Amino acid sequence: MKPKDTREKILQGGLSLFSEKGYLGATTKEIAKRAGVAELTLFRHFSSKDKLFEEIIKSYSFLPALKGLLPEIKDLEYSEALKLIAAKFLERLSERRQLIRIMHSEIQLYPSKVKNIYHNFIDEIFRTLASYFHEMQKKGVLRKFKPELGARAFLGMFFSYFNAQEFMSYKKYRAPDEEAVIEEFVAIFIGGTFKGGKRSVNPVRKIKVKQ
Repeated sequence: MKPKDTREKILQGGLSLFSEKGYLGATTKEIAKRAGVAELTLFRHFSSKDKLFEEIIKSYSFLPALKGLLPEIKDLEYSEALKLIAAKFLERLSERRQLIRIMHSEIQLYPSKVKNIYHNFIDEIFRTLASYFHEMQKKGVLRKFKPELGARAFLGMFFSYFNAQEFMSYKKYRAPDEEAVIEEFVAIFIGGTFKGGKRSVNPVRKIKVKQ
């Protein structure tokens, strides 16, 4: 077997086990067995379980999909670009729902090194989307705002929707119209970021908090 194929099998085995048992519950011995390789072979490709975990969340998350989308959407209308990003984000969240569920339940128990891997990964997603907003600002499409905060706000809306649907069982009580959700959320976001668009809120002012 080629080294590249072996590495991919280990990554897939890790994704499968982490999705079932979480980072804390899965062992490298089990992952190697799931991948059909010796544990020593696993360590030839990944020096530790946390290195394997880091590569899995980078390879199978929204991040590579987002990086692949950016060249495709750079010349699209702003609204269409945002809809594509949102649809891909929700698609990837749905594909990884079990891993996300387990990670959220055990993240407070992670060693600091693994917490840092997770938070650095999230920050990279925000920076990547922020780079798109920054380019749109340079083109004069968007008003002035902090692109990274814009990225947090945009993805946060859709993650909140996903969280309610999947983990709070909201979809059992009301069938979601995901296309309508994307349309409406994107319209709301555009209203707050589009240059020259009407804004229904006053500019942010510093608020003095009484001691």
